[in-house]
Amino acid sequence: MPGTRRSLSSHERVDNSEIQHRRIVIENSHGEKLVGVLHDTGSTETVVICHGFQSSKDRIPMLSIANVFERAMISSFRFDFAGNGESEGSFQYGNYRREAEDLRSVVQYLRGQNREISAIIGHSKGGNVVLLYAAKYNDVQTVVNISGRFFLERGIEFRLGKDYLKRIKENGFIDVRNRKGKFQYRATEESLMDRLTTNTHEACLSIHENCRVLTVHGSNDRIVHVTEASEFAKYIKNHKLCLIEGADHEFTSHQHQLASIVFSFVKLDPKKDDDSGDISTSSQDSMRSVVPIMSRI
Repeated sequence: MPGTRRSLSSHERVDNSEIQHRRIVIENSHGEKLVGVLHDTGSTETVVICHGFQSSKDRIPMLSIANVFERAMISSFRFDFAGNGESEGSFQYGNYRREAEDLRSVVQYLRGQNREISAIIGHSKGGNVVLLYAAKYNDVQTVVNISGRFFLERGIEFRLGKDYLKRIKENGFIDVRNRKGKFQYRATEESLMDRLTTNTHEACLSIHENCRVLTVHGSNDRIVHVTEASEFAKYIKNHKLCLIEGADHEFTSHQHQLASIVFSFVKLDPKKDDDSGDISTSSQDSMRSVVPIMSRI
């Protein structure tokens, strides 16, 4: 691929002097400044990594994924959505479609810098965002959804409490506090409706068959139940599903395994895809066994 640097074998050493971590500020369509970090390896090929709900570019698994691409001398860009991390704007409970537009601003900026976006990767809510982006714009041919939620009407009571719909209609908002009673964020009726009217099923059906999608989910995910992962497989035309046994929502003890699986899928040559089907990997699998399995999908 012109302008890109080849991947290095495991026996070759990476010259870290060539790698730069650069803080970049990008303005979104609402005039808010989005802050990100470019892992610039000298390669124009770039993957974009999106965080989840109330998270940031600096948490797992975003860092782990950026690092595995960096070791292969492939550039990556991880950033904070508006209202999160270092970025400007106010935090909103819903905002799925607006965050897809934040991603659009990032992709357009990077392309304006003559970078080729080879994949968009999202964790949790970020997984939903990259799917919404793919459904609307169809200009990135590899998408990875990590721990995304298919049924957005689920999981709300966990954060907003019982009778949340009645309470939010009465007051117009719900203030969410942690277990110690400290204020975390305000969920407005508008932001709740934004979530409830975001149609994941419709988005999945709209993703073009030329777009390769991988869903990765942990079997011990207590935030988004693992059964939701199979729903994406039902409706996305060109889809692979990988379940990691024993992994939680953030893959706390499975970072290396997750990052290796994501990397293997992104770098897979679609022409060599033998369509061997979805897989499940055990927490006892060595990386030597995981990567060859993924190379067949």
